[in-house]
Amino acid sequence: MKNKRWKQRPKGSNWGEFGENDQKGRLNLIDHRKVLQAVAEVKVGKTFCLSLPLDLPGGNLLSPVRFPPQLRPVIRNEEPYYNYNWQKFDPRMTDIAADDVVLLHTQYSTQWDSLAHRGSLFDANGDGVDEPVYYNGFPAEKALLADTPQGTKAQSLGIENMAEHGVQGRGVMVDLFSVFGETPRKEVGYDDLKRVMDEGNVTVEKGDILCLWTGLDQMILSMNGHPETRLKTSCAVLDGRDEKLLDWITESGIAAIASDNLAVEAVGKPFTDDCCGTSLPLHKRCLFELGIHLGELWYLAELAQWLKTNNRSRFLLTAPPLRLTGAVGSPVTPIATV
Repeated sequence: MKNKRWKQRPKGSNWGEFGENDQKGRLNLIDHRKVLQAVAEVKVGKTFCLSLPLDLPGGNLLSPVRFPPQLRPVIRNEEPYYNYNWQKFDPRMTDIAADDVVLLHTQYSTQWDSLAHRGSLFDANGDGVDEPVYYNGFPAEKALLADTPQGTKAQSLGIENMAEHGVQGRGVMVDLFSVFGETPRKEVGYDDLKRVMDEGNVTVEKGDILCLWTGLDQMILSMNGHPETRLKTSCAVLDGRDEKLLDWITESGIAAIASDNLAVEAVGKPFTDDCCGTSLPLHKRCLFELGIHLGELWYLAELAQWLKTNNRSRFLLTAPPLRLTGAVGSPVTPIATV
């Protein structure tokens, strides 16, 4: 298969299967039938907020390049528009008002990765030379612009494509915390995941959004904005180097993956003699090859515990990112309805 933008695609990828210029990836599997299937999971009308407070985890221990949001007042008439007393300008007015501005690292807390978050060097044009490209063969130098009048901009694969589609579908919870606990950290491969799903009677179908509860969200909340180094060595993570797991992600047809941890998969692992090419193999398989968006640092504890108590694993998930044109990631306040 080839198109105008690329002549060859990575082995096992789905480039082009949703259209030559597709920028939504496997979200295309969440169609009206899938939404109705998700709505049918609502039995009692109870809702759960699946976002951490966006100033957590606190500091920058988990990611040295990401920092908590900073709020500042809008400036009006050369003074802060915060507890702004309008009576100073018109004695008849009794209003006070406030507006603020935020400096926000879009992937600091509960968030979605866009398909522009992670690409790879790959010979898409078949000339024998690897070039930097993103999902569906979008060339890096055209897809992401570093210097525009408005700042950086993803001209292709930005998070607004996810927002435009609308992220509302059937979530399926896999409770890793109840099996593996907090310590020691467990790298979960396909065999582990399959065992947990079988024991919990959890079935994932094409177009579902896979949610993984590891317990890291509870630890983050307990630290009250002062993260401890044990966050880096606690709770389950997926083993991105397990080819069986990656192949299952490919074959399962899942539309997206969300977890309560950082990066979904194990990060910071050293390269071995038989491993090269990417430090985050699951990210590469999902974002670059299959167009599967990844959600990180979600708050899943309350929902997971309720589902376990009620012998359920499925729910209606509503989780649109900000419609922030050109962003490569976005905060999100997901809502689960059961």
